[in-house]
Amino acid sequence: MIDSKLIEKIHWLGHDCMRIDCDPVIYFDPYEIEPGVEAGILLITHDHYDHCSIDDVKKILGPDTVIVTEKDSAKKLSKELGKGVDGKIKIVAPGDTITVKGVSIDAVPSYNINKKFHPKSNNWLGFVVDVEGVRVYHAGDTDLIPEMSDINCDVALLPVSGTYVMTAEEAVEAAININPGLAIPMHYGALVGDEGDAERFRKMLEGKVDVKVLNKSI
Repeated sequence: MIDSKLIEKIHWLGHDCMRIDCDPVIYFDPYEIEPGVEAGILLITHDHYDHCSIDDVKKILGPDTVIVTEKDSAKKLSKELGKGVDGKIKIVAPGDTITVKGVSIDAVPSYNINKKFHPKSNNWLGFVVDVEGVRVYHAGDTDLIPEMSDINCDVALLPVSGTYVMTAEEAVEAAININPGLAIPMHYGALVGDEGDAERFRKMLEGKVDVKVLNKSI
């Protein structure tokens, strides 16, 4: 049983951006967000503008923020932010595990199978973070990939919009394969997809996997 207090700390800020209000505060892929609480750890899955957004990173970047990302995003961040990120970026690849500020972070594969937007060869990322004894999986921009069957998590944050990522139907299959205690849909309501995708995902998983559709937070 997942601690409901931890679930209440998970916030969807739109698109693929999630924030976990733990100690340290963890952000994933900030995009079109309002200035908010400073990030303790910032996780960036890949360098597309709607995931590695320099303007949005600036809104939550503090003197003690540690950024964990892949090589392409690291290069972009270093170029655009300069000395503002010196020593703050940790570069990882799928299969790596790193501990930052006491938080264990697994870097996992995230890629497309039947489309060209996120090639496997880029080594772009999803993440599994261990927060207060709960393992939270942020899938990144991905299709339904074989590696998902090896993901061990309590909460799965899964894209559902199609076009660039899984459709809601494919995300249902992913959730069944992963079998988390709770699944939360994301990657809709901005560039592609809408609340209908999230609701379809929820309804198709009734009686199979618990789903919570989050209201957009600030």
